[in-house]
Amino acid sequence: MTSKSVATALTLYRSRTLTLEQAATVGGCSTAQLEKSARAFAPTPGEALADD
Repeated sequence: MTSKSVATALTLYRSRTLTLEQAATVGGCSTAQLEKSARAFAPTPGEALADD
């Protein structure tokens, strides 16, 4: 499991291209590991997205 493969898997999962299970397979990790990574990369509650 490399950070690049996990990032790719998260991108595909978030874009609804893959299911969580498929994304975990692509990322070379378990669904639990992928979920944990997704939470780590999620925006914090106080973080606002730029609206430019």
